[in-house]
Amino acid sequence: MRKWLPLVTICLGAFILLVDVTIVNVALPSMASDLDAPFSALQWVVDGYALALAALLMVAGSLGDLFGHRRLYVAGLTVFAAASLGAALSPNAGVLIAARAVQGVGGAAMFATSAALVAATYQGRDRGVAFGVWGAVNGAAAAAGPILGGLLTQGLGWQAIFLVNLPVAAVAVVIALRALPPAARRGTGRLDLPGAATFTLAAAALTYALIRGGDDGWSDPLTLGAFAVTAVAAVAFMLVETRSDHPMIEAALLRRPGFSGLLGGALLYQAAAFSGLVYFSLWLQDVLGLSPIRGGLALMPMAGTAFVVAAAAGRHMHRFPARVPIGGGLFIIGLGCALLALTVHASSGQASVFAGLAVIGVGVGLTTPVLVSAAVDAVPPHRAGMAGGAVNTARQLGMTLGIALFGAVFTSRLRTVTGHGGSLHAAYASGLDRISLYAAAAGLAGAIAVFALVRPSRGADPVAAGAPAHEPAAR
Repeated sequence: MRKWLPLVTICLGAFILLVDVTIVNVALPSMASDLDAPFSALQWVVDGYALALAALLMVAGSLGDLFGHRRLYVAGLTVFAAASLGAALSPNAGVLIAARAVQGVGGAAMFATSAALVAATYQGRDRGVAFGVWGAVNGAAAAAGPILGGLLTQGLGWQAIFLVNLPVAAVAVVIALRALPPAARRGTGRLDLPGAATFTLAAAALTYALIRGGDDGWSDPLTLGAFAVTAVAAVAFMLVETRSDHPMIEAALLRRPGFSGLLGGALLYQAAAFSGLVYFSLWLQDVLGLSPIRGGLALMPMAGTAFVVAAAAGRHMHRFPARVPIGGGLFIIGLGCALLALTVHASSGQASVFAGLAVIGVGVGLTTPVLVSAAVDAVPPHRAGMAGGAVNTARQLGMTLGIALFGAVFTSRLRTVTGHGGSLHAAYASGLDRISLYAAAAGLAGAIAVFALVRPSRGADPVAAGAPAHEPAAR
């Protein structure tokens, strides 16, 4: 049992940071009421956290490679807990958004080091079991957020969704200090600050442009200016990374079709599976009048199927080429989103979402357990932090951009339908139908990219060296 203590602390950290991606969904109406927050502020409560994760994961991966994964993991837990307390005590939406961003800083340190810690702590069959369990926790955590959020919000208030992180983080820190092995030596090199700055600017500007465009129109000067900043910063990031001696992400890795396919699949996976939950939660409570608990329970089919499938299949997925569970999972997610578009109408009730969410949960359960391990196994061992940071960056960037893009589409449909005399029920149904179709397209596009680019291993490969014999390297 003692040998699994490191996995316990890694899974505890992964659980709270991933739960916090979606746990706020069912608490948003309560937050809006208590803090007098507009719709755009609600988007930033979710996106502020996801954006900080996306912007800093690769930086955190580099820091872990340089200074030790255990050290950075414990520091991340500490920052995450402190920011959770700040979020619970927030007197207004601005402070809450800032606290969520700081949570994302701590979460990035935890998330970027988790896969590398698993890979460094376990070998052989134990490593496959550990990645399977860790992947199951990852899949269940983000999907279980709404029901946990509903229970805590209705029972104790929305502040409880943040306060619950404190004891979990404390236990994880104690176990980490006792059970995780310290780094044998520090890495060499330096932090890629220009790359971090340009990437963060590009991601933040694009998110801002999408949210503002949905509120104020796509021809608004600030919206156009934000898109221009995005383009300049993205070009600057690519130039910096190709010329840096210590890049956050090596250009050689991006030139590999398999690794790039995994990054694209990760981005589209998170956008398709989770970004729409924000708007379904608002529909369930604001339009159907459900309580936070009932609103969370309505989303439970996704959490339930994700957990069951990930737990049952996670430990066996390494027997298949990575593109099978990842590409197949994305395809199933796309089908689930399409089913939501067909079943939600102006007269629909909560039961209309059950089948679509259950199908999405199957895809989540198949995809999550192998996504990060496939990326880690596709690079040399000393680039494990870089690979884990890159694929998780893609995931959180997909969540961030998905929420912003879907929000723009959703608000546009609300204005169009109500402007033509439609009811609020009809307007919400139209918005949910449209974002579900976008999510379905994202899932299917991700599946095509993964099946086309990620190939089974055909022998020794210098970049895939270090992949365990029982887990085929993604190429």
